[in-house]
Amino acid sequence: MRSFIDEEKIEKLLREVRPDKVRVREIIQKAISKKRLEPEETAALLNVEDKAHLEEIFSGAKKLKQDVYGNRIVLFAPLYIGNDCTNDCVYCAFRKSNREAVRKTLSGNELIKEIKTLEAQGHKRLILVFGEHPRYNADFIAECVKLSYATKYGKGGEIRRVNINAAPMAVEEYRKLKKIGIGTYQVFQETYHRKTYEKCHPSGKKADFFWRLYSLDRAQEAGLDDVGIGALFGLYDWKFEVLGLLAHAIYLEEKFRVGPHTISFPRVKPAHNTRFPKGHEVSDEDFKKLVAILRLSVPYAGLILTARERPEIRKEVIEVGVSQIDAGSRIELGGYSDQLDEQQIDREQFQLGDTRSLAEVMCELMGNNYTPSFCTACYRLGRTGEHFMEFAVPGFIHNYCMPNAILTLKEYLEDYASNGDKEIGEDAINKAVQELNSKSVLKETLARLKRIEQGERDLYF
Repeated sequence: MRSFIDEEKIEKLLREVRPDKVRVREIIQKAISKKRLEPEETAALLNVEDKAHLEEIFSGAKKLKQDVYGNRIVLFAPLYIGNDCTNDCVYCAFRKSNREAVRKTLSGNELIKEIKTLEAQGHKRLILVFGEHPRYNADFIAECVKLSYATKYGKGGEIRRVNINAAPMAVEEYRKLKKIGIGTYQVFQETYHRKTYEKCHPSGKKADFFWRLYSLDRAQEAGLDDVGIGALFGLYDWKFEVLGLLAHAIYLEEKFRVGPHTISFPRVKPAHNTRFPKGHEVSDEDFKKLVAILRLSVPYAGLILTARERPEIRKEVIEVGVSQIDAGSRIELGGYSDQLDEQQIDREQFQLGDTRSLAEVMCELMGNNYTPSFCTACYRLGRTGEHFMEFAVPGFIHNYCMPNAILTLKEYLEDYASNGDKEIGEDAINKAVQELNSKSVLKETLARLKRIEQGERDLYF
């Protein structure tokens, strides 16, 4: 098969494109106008080393994020369902050759227990994570999704949207997931560099570079028009991977008229009894730079920052374009209901850098003038695929996102927040309400806030 990743072109751009001050500013201004960048333009930003020019990149990314998404941050929780795996990825603690990994697949009752624990904290959005194994087929995933939606806890505890991170499937399998009503379907290529991919994935189904590369084509053909892409930074040159992600976004746009809903950019982290290729580690400084450049390169896409990173890094990187984070995360199988004090590395795929509770992360976000959001309205109203692109590309999605973020934050404060956090949250809501630029939306938002105070739930635009 032929890859849409032109490695020679990418390497040539990184080798030959040398930006000057005028060109850098032109590219940033194009991005701020909400136009997706071309590979040559992104390569120019990637090769910026001058500190003053870097600050312009960071400032441009901040402005673009504010214009498209406002100051809201969407929150979710990852929930690992099973870690049986037939692959042997060198960087992963769940690889089949790691005999020290504690293997487990949640039963239905165990899954319910995990979900109720998350709902009791205030979570409304999940991403279910599965190993690559025949037992985790489309039917099994569909049953987990149905159980997630059906499980309720207390007055307002419910999961309103379930996203999926699972192995690539055939079209007919994807159709089953479409029918059951999943949100975003994620497949990360890990690395877009072919030789590095082969070295890092020596056996198992995942060794097939092209089966994975074209997995989202099959998802689109099955009607799953809301997809997420990602690369695992640290396996190969981070600049190459940024251009690989951009190439993937452009390919999806051109073939399906739908770019990725989300882009993820996790860094390789220590994992139990696991070694990974050295030589391509990404420094904190370069990590911040790559996030800002991704924001400028694909303005409409949500950028997901995970709890792999330490709190201080998350705080800094969120500023330059992140729109989604996980919070209160535990990635041990059964880790939420176990309520462990310390990470159990033999039960994890990798080590987390941020193990703070959802309440702690919420409090920090609100104190830093962000509006935490549990919104799931776009999925449930059909604002996905081309319809989502119509709103997201010109930046109109902001008109829905901010009022919905305010309403879901109000729900959280009413149902889960302590008195101190509630005071901080009400202040955050008051500030966010003042930034709504439509009088009619403002009026309706204020009316719905009152209705939530009176006991109504799940109000959204």
